[in-house]
Amino acid sequence: MAVKKFVVACFDEEDVLFKAVKQVRKAGYKLHDVYTPMPIHGLDTAMGLRDTSLHTAGFVYGITGTTIALSSISWIFTKDWPLNIGGKPHLALPAWIPITFEFTVLMAAVGMVLTFCYLCQLAPFVKKHHFHLRATDDKFVMVIECNGKTNDAEVSSFLSAAGGTEVNIQHAETGWWLGTYDKEQKLIADKTETVTA
Repeated sequence: MAVKKFVVACFDEEDVLFKAVKQVRKAGYKLHDVYTPMPIHGLDTAMGLRDTSLHTAGFVYGITGTTIALSSISWIFTKDWPLNIGGKPHLALPAWIPITFEFTVLMAAVGMVLTFCYLCQLAPFVKKHHFHLRATDDKFVMVIECNGKTNDAEVSSFLSAAGGTEVNIQHAETGWWLGTYDKEQKLIADKTETVTA
């Protein structure tokens, strides 16, 4: 993947970060991402992110689980292996409700977790660039992508004026890769430039 240039700014307070996000969007800069140590209510709206479709995926997985459970149980107890259990009919829907419900929940839960991991690119062997080591500890980190028209010095001074305590320019891959951090991170770290401390 191509290595891109980013301006990375750290903020100490969430209120300052929230105002800075609004200022960045108003100025027209390309906001790559914002990393925070805890969820901030309303930040997704301020960043202009759309609502997640994970609940739709959960509904689809749940309906799939219900369909598989009912069709499998119906086929097993009516066609493949019909049993006379206390004179009950072979097609006994009320007796199948607990297992159908449990399989629906299982399919929805497992499907949503796998979908979430895929969308967020989370796996033990997947590596991504870390813009700041304390991004999930006690710092609020904003990352702005610099394209051909963006002046990185201008963006750096803009973020400093917006309340950024540490502002630097980094070169990183936007995607993910398989493997370890040692070689890939070293190449990217060699290109990192510090603008203000």
